[in-house]
Amino acid sequence: MTFFLQMLVTGIVVGSVYALVALGFVLIYKSSDAINFAQGEFLLIGTYVCLTLITAYNIPFIAALLIALMFSAVLGFVIERIVLRPFIGEPVISMIMATIGLSSVLAGIVHIIWGHETRVFPKIFSEQPVNLGEIVIAPVYLWSLLIVVVMLVIFTLFFKYSKLGIAMRATADDQQAAMSMGISVKMIFAVAWAIAAIVSAVGGILLGNINGVNASLSAIGLKVLPVAILGGLDSIPGAIIGGLIIGILESLTGGYLDPLVGGGLKEVMPFVILVFILMFKPYGLFGKKEIERV
Repeated sequence: MTFFLQMLVTGIVVGSVYALVALGFVLIYKSSDAINFAQGEFLLIGTYVCLTLITAYNIPFIAALLIALMFSAVLGFVIERIVLRPFIGEPVISMIMATIGLSSVLAGIVHIIWGHETRVFPKIFSEQPVNLGEIVIAPVYLWSLLIVVVMLVIFTLFFKYSKLGIAMRATADDQQAAMSMGISVKMIFAVAWAIAAIVSAVGGILLGNINGVNASLSAIGLKVLPVAILGGLDSIPGAIIGGLIIGILESLTGGYLDPLVGGGLKEVMPFVILVFILMFKPYGLFGKKEIERV
């Protein structure tokens, strides 16, 4: 039972980070109906920027985190403006293909600047484990969970009460109606990309503190896609619930099934779930099924 609870807690922590990154997928999909396949590179670049500020310039973690988030926001804003805005009005597949090409370009830039060696963050959190009954939890897991919860609360309040958040929700529901009310849809698109880059960077920095940083970290972006699809690509609550489900199932698979089959099943579990979701509930658990009149 103790081992099960240990795996469960680990799954909740990792799943909460997945949920945060999946929020970026949802925001971009809601604003443009496109899937951003460069999400993993946003995650990787933000993480490397934060790590470089800490190790090369001795900037404290909190300051480095804030600078990395500002850099990520500007990166998302600039990429939307220069690379993706020309595709507004074009078929959605054109924008999706553009994000695939963008992913390759950003991956090449990361390789040129930082290489492929695994790097580790300095010890930012205490190494003294926290005992919750018979469960032993590393402080980095607790801090990661706390940061994700705070971020999700902030974004929930932002979308519910701020003028910009309400404008983003209105644009996601009906772009034409939003434009008729004087909302700049192009600006909303740019903000959505900036926020997607921010949440990806936070997720990458948290995972980097747990597992280290290398180019393979960008694969988290692809792994999180099943999270967004499971919850529903147009559902923010769905991204949170989907992240927790995938994180827990992945952790339990790694703890119980991987030793039986020799490993590797944990890595493919999100995509197994993706196949079943697409077969039986293609709009996700909380996604809205669109009905078009002919």
